[in-house]
Amino acid sequence: MSERVPDAPADSPVEPHPPADGADDARVGPAVGDLLELAVGAVAAGGACVARAPDGRVVFVRHTLPGERVRAVVTAATRSFLRADALEVVEASPDRVERPCPYAGPGRCGGCDWQHVALPVQRRLKAALVEEQLRRLAGVHRDVVVEQVPGAADGLRWRTRVQFAVAPSGRAGLRRHRSHELEPVDACLIATDDVEAVGAEALRWPSASGVEVVAAGEQRLVHVTSRGSSGRAVRTRLPEVAAGVVVDGRPVRGPHGVRHEVLGRRFEVAAGGFWQVHPGAATALAGAVLDALDPQPGERALDLYAGVGLFAALLGERVGPTGSVLAVESDARACADAARNTDDLPHVRIRTAPVGPQVLAQAGAPDLVVLDPPRSGAGLEVTRALAALRPRRLAYVACDPASFARDLRVLLDAGWTLGALRGLDLFPMTEHVELVALLEPPAQA
Repeated sequence: MSERVPDAPADSPVEPHPPADGADDARVGPAVGDLLELAVGAVAAGGACVARAPDGRVVFVRHTLPGERVRAVVTAATRSFLRADALEVVEASPDRVERPCPYAGPGRCGGCDWQHVALPVQRRLKAALVEEQLRRLAGVHRDVVVEQVPGAADGLRWRTRVQFAVAPSGRAGLRRHRSHELEPVDACLIATDDVEAVGAEALRWPSASGVEVVAAGEQRLVHVTSRGSSGRAVRTRLPEVAAGVVVDGRPVRGPHGVRHEVLGRRFEVAAGGFWQVHPGAATALAGAVLDALDPQPGERALDLYAGVGLFAALLGERVGPTGSVLAVESDARACADAARNTDDLPHVRIRTAPVGPQVLAQAGAPDLVVLDPPRSGAGLEVTRALAALRPRRLAYVACDPASFARDLRVLLDAGWTLGALRGLDLFPMTEHVELVALLEPPAQA
């Protein structure tokens, strides 16, 4: 990205994203293992709150809330910033709650940053993070509401896919924060009951390095990754599970995929394929995208980073046989799923290719575009090429507010208008939020 990042407002003490840990040595001052008493400020991207060390360095403090005073241990140090974990809360925020999960906390599982935050407050903090990124990176001042999505009562039991790491002993566990170390767990509170019914944490997985459990209702699938080249050893020593099993992409026991239903349409995703982990996510995102685009019969649609064809199939239904949909996805396995999920819609075409200016130059003149890029965003070249296509409407689905704001700035500079912007809480107990934005091109001269 070459666009200029606007200056921080006076009340913003740090960049909204904590920088990546560098190789530079920390200067004289607090070091790893030191205890600090800190006054905690705003939340930063990543879920930590910001504070100042006695030497002036920024400290990103986990397990805190704005306005608290805590005693924290330094866990990482560079010349410009520190990371720390709050060990003791000296002055607590009224928004603090007891963590429901016994494995969340300093030095423990890294999956949930906000187990200590009341659920409505989590959504307000996420909205504030989005608003900050929009102001700083896109120059947009917009109030944001993060909506609750059905399927996560009390913010728990919503994750339909869980990836466990496996220790050399064969026991499955979850990674600790910013670490390869394992946190053995008896159960994960954000996993659905159907995922937990497999019992992966209580079983032994000899010769495996990882186990992914996927469940949709009573459909359960276990995808095992072998340690090194020991795929055969894994297959011959698999524990008994009431689920389909795939080892290193090779089917061992059926079923080998999981079926989902969204807005009355069925989708199938093979082992290792991507599908949103929140049980209400696909329906919420599909509804938001269709509302934003308002597709009409006969229109031409372009679905970029199309995955297994969720948006392409639903757009194909709405534009009908007099219209067309081109879905572009770089992953061949996802394209195979997308082709199967749209095989009743001959006017939907799946193309296996990276999304780039060359592909867009060959896309013709679409009326509608869905842009659902990875966390890094679409990037400058793709966004500029999209701006030049001038579709009637563009729906941007974003999982990272900062990347979205940078791409948005490119479109705004080209005369585009930001319309509706929705925030969806698809990842309770974490700082992550999903956005769906409507963008419209400048009026034709």
